[in-house]
Amino acid sequence: MKLSRYGQIAGATLAGALALTACGSDDPTGAGDDASAAPAGSVECVDGGGTLAGAGASSQENAMAAWVAGYTGACEGATVNYDSVGSGAGRSQFIEGAVAFAGSDAAMDEEETAQAAERCASEVVHLPGYISPIAVVFNLEGVDSLNMQPEVIAGIFNQEITKWNDEAIAADNPDVELPDTDIVPVNRSDESGTTENFVEYLSAAAPDAWPHEVSGDWPIEPVEAAQGSSGVVSAVQGGTGTIGYVDASHAAEFGTVSVGVGEEFVPYSPEAAAAIVDSAAPREGNTENDLAVTLDYATDEAGVYPIVLVSYEIVCMEYAEQADADLVKSFIGYVTSEEGQQASADETGSAPLSEGTREKIQATLDKIQVAS
Repeated sequence: MKLSRYGQIAGATLAGALALTACGSDDPTGAGDDASAAPAGSVECVDGGGTLAGAGASSQENAMAAWVAGYTGACEGATVNYDSVGSGAGRSQFIEGAVAFAGSDAAMDEEETAQAAERCASEVVHLPGYISPIAVVFNLEGVDSLNMQPEVIAGIFNQEITKWNDEAIAADNPDVELPDTDIVPVNRSDESGTTENFVEYLSAAAPDAWPHEVSGDWPIEPVEAAQGSSGVVSAVQGGTGTIGYVDASHAAEFGTVSVGVGEEFVPYSPEAAAAIVDSAAPREGNTENDLAVTLDYATDEAGVYPIVLVSYEIVCMEYAEQADADLVKSFIGYVTSEEGQQASADETGSAPLSEGTREKIQATLDKIQVAS
């Protein structure tokens, strides 16, 4: 088996590039002795192509369309299918061996990690692939933006603040005419890494207003709930006085919240999201190859937007089949390369990985191999 290096990725269209089906390889990733290592910032195509299946975070859906278009446009005979069923379902499919890799907005817990390691018959690792702000979006006629302290955001989603003209909102928005309209918070109905990151922020930044356990499942009886990021978008868009939380790539048509951080209010942006990720610490208990991080959601650092998700590509360090191994290594290598990160940034406004993080990811990818 040989790998061929591609140069520039150009001219690929998004139409039809992303197949939203969850068929797929049982095992994926691993490079044989004849597979040369790709340096950070370049990718290897697999000669003859093949089909690779993944499933998971809906936050990655738009980025994944760009990645699939770029990769399959450059790598002849390659097909990548990604089912954006949500982080929890994606991790489950990966553990069950139904897909080659999982996209997840939250790292696996200890029980899931043990199950995944059994499936892989090897170490399982998290590789950051997509960094994005989680935007707090709303649909309120005549209002395009609002300032909110963490306690106010928590109070709204905890159903304690129920009117748009509540004094807690009005105090930080003196120039906005707020209507006496009911607030309709919309949360995810499915287990979601976006939810887990959002409530982890609420728990860290406003613990008195958000006294709930951190989880990917919404902790209280919802006012309104919807499946996936696209479902939340539809619910917020179709309602009056609605407010929700979505990956920022889905936020373009809504009013948005600038979040209180220290003495200022910070709107979401890739740059403001990257600022918190660059200072993140490795997650406690990581192995040398695992690159999951712990974010400081309660930061008061100037210019930092604190509601951020780091979405991972979850892969095995060993796979049973050479073809699967090479395809995962090749595709994830493109996803996390400088070219792949720029494709995502252009399509979604995500924050590209730093050079140092890309080098760490490539070092892990270089170690993936076929089970002996």
